[in-house]
Amino acid sequence: MGRLKLRGSDLRKMGYPQGKVIGLAINLVGKAYKRSSLIEKLDLLKSILEKPENFLENETLGRIAEALIAPTIKNMEIPLKEEGENYPVFGSEQIEEGARKQMDVAMKLPVTIAGALMPDAHQGYGLPIGGVLATENSVIPFGVGVDIGCRMCLSIYQMPENYINRHTNILRKYLGDNTVFGAGNGFDKPMDDAILDRKEFNEISVVRGLKDKAYKQIGSSGSGNHFVEFGEIEILDESNEFNLPIGKYVGVLSHSGSRGLGATIAKHFTDLAISICHLPKEAKHLAWLDLDKEEGMEYWLAMNLAGDYASACHDQIHKRLGKALGEKPLAVVENHHNFAWKEMLNGKEVIVHRKGATPAQKDVLGIIPGSMTAPGFIVRGKGNEDAINSASHGAGRQMSRRQARESITKSELKKLLKSNQIDLIGGGLDEAPIAYKDINKVMSFQKNLIEVIGKFTPRVVRMDGD
Repeated sequence: MGRLKLRGSDLRKMGYPQGKVIGLAINLVGKAYKRSSLIEKLDLLKSILEKPENFLENETLGRIAEALIAPTIKNMEIPLKEEGENYPVFGSEQIEEGARKQMDVAMKLPVTIAGALMPDAHQGYGLPIGGVLATENSVIPFGVGVDIGCRMCLSIYQMPENYINRHTNILRKYLGDNTVFGAGNGFDKPMDDAILDRKEFNEISVVRGLKDKAYKQIGSSGSGNHFVEFGEIEILDESNEFNLPIGKYVGVLSHSGSRGLGATIAKHFTDLAISICHLPKEAKHLAWLDLDKEEGMEYWLAMNLAGDYASACHDQIHKRLGKALGEKPLAVVENHHNFAWKEMLNGKEVIVHRKGATPAQKDVLGIIPGSMTAPGFIVRGKGNEDAINSASHGAGRQMSRRQARESITKSELKKLLKSNQIDLIGGGLDEAPIAYKDINKVMSFQKNLIEVIGKFTPRVVRMDGD
């Protein structure tokens, strides 16, 4: 008696691709065509393979046809628009060509609605740092960035005149005792936090194994340009939201993101986006996830978890230092600058990616830092829709890290720090102030985007490094 059952080897010889479709075909045809001979089943499967589109309406065989067609559709390269959308460039005279080219490519994505380039912009991966991109119902992991939810936080304290000058050594000790920096590092005894009880740690597979790392690193800061510093604050606008008199105060300013949690989420979903959203080579890192599909919804939830975790890290940094100072802050200002938001633009809901850009909706407060020797600013947004309600996130680099290390000497950095009365703990040559653009010039290019209500001058700075 001849063999009646289908085998995977039969289908592979016929040309069926390795994978789930073979098991699906054997199962469905085996059940639905029990009385057919093996030859009849094989002939049927061959017909489906050759012209799957002819079987899409069939209640049973349509599932096999869809499984055969889906990989073809999935692997098709998505073409860019021939002409990209126009976008404004703020401070165009100081923005490098590489950043412009990256933004030009981003504006050709089929999902792009609008874009803008901030005056601190420079080349990155995918979307340039300082790039703002509004898309339709889609999120680009590299449009958010690797350090999801990287943010600024400023606490304002009422302290005696010349407090920092008279207590520099003790402030250095406070920073040494209450901050931790560097990739993979965390506190020996981390503080607990409600963020660690979030349901996403159980519901999202990529996040499930990261809770212990998140606990260890909570309240700590990364490497690179992340910092925690004491400085002098000057309130300049008498109608400020804090109801503080014009005058001088002491501030604690921090800059860091979502640590290993955010980095792992970013890598996983960037790789996933690239694997399912096939774009031309120049746009590869702009692959997006559809928010109507499971992958996009999972990234959105994980991204928001990482953003809230970054906020919790800053909250702990400021609680530790406030306790050391023995003071409660008069006011706190904070904002993300590596994130995506659902916002309305010209009457339509869009996804706004701000990769190294500060939210600047009307009357929204934010912080734009300078370098370790240059002032930062407390700003109020003007809600400029041409800029997609955004502003710069800092001064922006004018030298790569490698260029800075190769062209700046330690003696030059020491001299610069001394002349600006900066006491630095850690920090490498790649973060030397000379590597950054002039923050005052950057601010001059965005007067239509924000108004300055306060100024922060760094004095005691801690960064990663010896």
